[in-house]
Amino acid sequence: MINNVVLVGRLTRDAELRYTGSSTAVASFSIAVERTFTNAQGERETDFINCVAWRKTAEIISNFTRKGSLVGVTGRIQTRNYTNNEGRKVYITEVVCENFQMLEPKSVTDKRSQNDNDSSGSGSSNSNNNANYSNQNNYSQQNNSQAPGNNQNKNNFANFDEDPFEKNDDPIDISDDDLPF
Repeated sequence: MINNVVLVGRLTRDAELRYTGSSTAVASFSIAVERTFTNAQGERETDFINCVAWRKTAEIISNFTRKGSLVGVTGRIQTRNYTNNEGRKVYITEVVCENFQMLEPKSVTDKRSQNDNDSSGSGSSNSNNNANYSNQNNYSQQNNSQAPGNNQNKNNFANFDEDPFEKNDDPIDISDDDLPF
């Protein structure tokens, strides 16, 4: 049987970290994922997908992501049910996060968190301002190692807000050592 889920989207809220009675960490969060097609009005619709992560993954998600963080999640779909106080059976479908990647550097997440704190008193919201997030570099929590022999890029995100190719008409020199194959 196959039960695989791959999602790329933004957290709709900060992950909620809790601990079970046996001190196992569990984080609940939701990811907003845009659909690949547009509706009749020409707008893209968004799905809000509930996710849960366990143990160390839960702690890492809670500590290093914030509302609006761009993340990639791999896992599986899980359904469960319970009977509520009114005697009705409630069904829950969620993605159990087995692995995740932060798809933007921590500096962008920190900047977003700071902007949210600054705007909270003014009544304005930055939730729809995607201009700050246009440069999206892959950043993996699980694998942040450099390729052998590549010493040029020790600090991957030191100048994240600067585009090195913006005002440069020079050709880009790529040697065989730069290629992954």
